[in-house]
Amino acid sequence: MSELPRPTGAPVFVQPKRRKPVPRSRWLAWLAVPLLALLLVLQFAVADRARLAADREWRPRILALCGALGCDVPPWREPAALHLTSRDLRPHPRLPGVLVVSASFRNDAPFAQPWPQLQLSLQNIDGEALGLRRFAPREYLGAAPATTMIGAGQSASIRVEILDPGRRAVAFGFEFH
Repeated sequence: MSELPRPTGAPVFVQPKRRKPVPRSRWLAWLAVPLLALLLVLQFAVADRARLAADREWRPRILALCGALGCDVPPWREPAALHLTSRDLRPHPRLPGVLVVSASFRNDAPFAQPWPQLQLSLQNIDGEALGLRRFAPREYLGAAPATTMIGAGQSASIRVEILDPGRRAVAFGFEFH
């Protein structure tokens, strides 16, 4: 059956419906939306990488992302994994009024981490701090460390000289930061 010709002046609803091709820009826009959303998420991850890298679950993902993008990730720090293996406090053999604090500690973390700051505090009998000071690695090691990181399982010896606060000091404490 053949179709009858329609008059040229026929109303629009009588004319055959023509399919319009989908404009190329429309499907490109639909493709661009998820791609741009993914790029936004990646941008947030890279911008907040220092905080995310401090989390055990996120660190491997951030390391992989920065490995692909070439960004840097701050080294892992876990001061709680640094454990004292010995400690001693004695009067200086030649200088009166000076104490020599010596100790050893080990990095029990399964990874290398930056050398910590050492906080030494002296307390009285009530546990109140009589003195408190933080020492940089070059101060408690006697020289700048050969590397910026203390390796997993590596031990180090500490030796610092401090002024003797007198008989009021009955205890001393170490903390790593």
